[in-house]
Amino acid sequence: MKYLLSILLLSVAVQAQSFTASTSALPDAPSQRPFWTVENKVNVSILAGLVAADAVTTQRGLNQGLREVNPIMRPFVTRGAAGEAAGSALGFGAGVGVVYLLHRSHHYKAEHITMRLIVAGEGACVANNILAIR
Repeated sequence: MKYLLSILLLSVAVQAQSFTASTSALPDAPSQRPFWTVENKVNVSILAGLVAADAVTTQRGLNQGLREVNPIMRPFVTRGAAGEAAGSALGFGAGVGVVYLLHRSHHYKAEHITMRLIVAGEGACVANNILAIR
């Protein structure tokens, strides 16, 4: 009886392996939008230029006796050009990183809005620095 049951179970297992899925193709998975579109390349380039302009105008303002008002950046910018470069790189990376995380989580509208707000905020900082050092 054991042998008969074993043969029966093995034959059922063999038959189960011969079944195939239907011949219709599976639908394509939704494609993810690329992050480095022309719009994002332009926005990141503009942001990099504004970060550089912010670094230059901040150092010029510090040389004229002004002080950094951002408490997070203050320890960096008081260390000279190297500290300013490190702080600017951290800020730039954080901004682009947040935008990239929004992109990866498929929040495309929030990604675009966030990038534009970061660019606008950095532009306002540069404008404020220019007005202060005049």
